[in-house]
Amino acid sequence: MSSPNKLKSIREARLMSKSELARKAGVSPLTIDRIERGENCRLETKRKIILALGYSLEEKDKVFQA
Repeated sequence: MSSPNKLKSIREARLMSKSELARKAGVSPLTIDRIERGENCRLETKRKIILALGYSLEEKDKVFQA
């Protein structure tokens, strides 16, 4: 198991579907699903998701714990 993240709760709070977030981030919905289950992903993928949610990269800890 990898580091916990708040991706699902943030996505749901914004009323976004996995598909919508995936499209905004330029990744597959399957990738979003895996990350929400706590699996690891590449740094580049995390970066895309953080930006797609409207956060700056400095706010990465709001989504992915260090």
